[in-house]
Amino acid sequence: MINFPTRLYCHPVTIEKHKAAEFVPAYPEPLQRDPNLVQMIVGARRNLIAVWPATSYRAGIDSFRVLRRQIVFVNSPEHIRYVVVTRHDNFERKSPQMRRALETLLGDGLFISEGETWKKRRPLVADIVHKRRLLEFGQTMEDAALAVAAEWAGLPAGAEIELTEEMGRLTATIISRAVFGNNIARDAAQQVIDGFSAYQHHADSFNLGYFLGADEGWPAFGGKRRRRAVAMVHGVVENVINAHLAGEGDAGSMVDLLIRRNQKSGGEPLDVTALRNEAATIFMAGHETTATTLSWAWYLLANAPWVRQSIHDEIAAACGDRPPTLADLPQLRWCRAVIQETLRLYPPVPLLPRQAREADRIGHIDVEKSALVMIAPWLLHRSPDLWDKPNHFLPERFLSGARIDPFAYIPFAVGPRICPGMNFGLDEATLCLAILAQRFEVLPREGYKVEPVCRLTLRPKGGLPARVVARAPQQAIRRDD
Repeated sequence: MINFPTRLYCHPVTIEKHKAAEFVPAYPEPLQRDPNLVQMIVGARRNLIAVWPATSYRAGIDSFRVLRRQIVFVNSPEHIRYVVVTRHDNFERKSPQMRRALETLLGDGLFISEGETWKKRRPLVADIVHKRRLLEFGQTMEDAALAVAAEWAGLPAGAEIELTEEMGRLTATIISRAVFGNNIARDAAQQVIDGFSAYQHHADSFNLGYFLGADEGWPAFGGKRRRRAVAMVHGVVENVINAHLAGEGDAGSMVDLLIRRNQKSGGEPLDVTALRNEAATIFMAGHETTATTLSWAWYLLANAPWVRQSIHDEIAAACGDRPPTLADLPQLRWCRAVIQETLRLYPPVPLLPRQAREADRIGHIDVEKSALVMIAPWLLHRSPDLWDKPNHFLPERFLSGARIDPFAYIPFAVGPRICPGMNFGLDEATLCLAILAQRFEVLPREGYKVEPVCRLTLRPKGGLPARVVARAPQQAIRRDD
């Protein structure tokens, strides 16, 4: 990795604004001019969402060069549709930066696979995480969230938790049980959390070789600390896979369904490595993205008490004094809208770069072979051309009945490569939020400066320390009087 002097890079200011019944949550101030090459490289390696000038937030398309590589920037719904649907076969490939950054961790897992591997495995994975299977995993979600609620109830007054870790353990428990049919031990869940955090920290999200002309980029070696992080994650995943293969998992787990679905399709048997790669992909997608979404949702609710009251009222009306269940989700519209708005403001994967297999034309832009085609939910979701008050926290925008353009709101990607676990993740996040919000308020440490940072996924820099405050029974339950 090439290091550049810090003085050549000025870290953007983080903006956060509070007014009466209005909240603009933390985001990096857009640059006032295009960054030069050094600023772009250093900035991208520190925070992928902090290197964009204000003009990049406008809807449209543009093209520029970084060294020897053409970059085609796509930030309008009609051109995104062209890239991911109309010409999907030409723009199927994830960028070399993303492939190289994740291949050590996920192998040929669905998220970064392509061609025949992707075509064969996509139906298998899509089937086992399809929304019709949600009922099979609803009890797992409820039990895990109630276990966290019991832990929080036992905390001493004034005790502080780290939200991203708490939500990470919660979602790791859920996805472990769903994927493998095993309850994951607390120390194993922590090992996955720590391993993935370390992996992100040491991942090279720029890949200089690609911009110097190597169409496949340079391999990401990463050193001893990165290899140790991979070993931490793989160790947990392989242990539970081996336990499942030894007959210790549930017959209805996702791994079991994956094996049986593959056998039914007549495909080649998936060996342990293939199972690990797909299980690790489902595990990391289901654990990391939902955990960060819930962490951001608590931050948003803590700063918008008028929204918090709306969800408390809604939960009380729908559930009374019993915990929310999966069956209650149709009545928990505010809770769902909070999660949807959280995903708009803080999409877990804020950049979706693709690589052109062959030369093409997007709108008025001629696209070169192997060009980087950049679709960025972070920018799309905050475009003033597409959204009213784009930087404000306004979950009611998802309640108004207004149609949301599916190519303007893409937290789970869109097109053939849309996340197959989208419905699972949405219901999981909504249900966990409702169960915990019924009993607690989560208040970030007073004066703590929240800064969104992306290297692979979008997280609060340094985590999110917070206090958990139990709600009084008369607050937690709406009385008929």
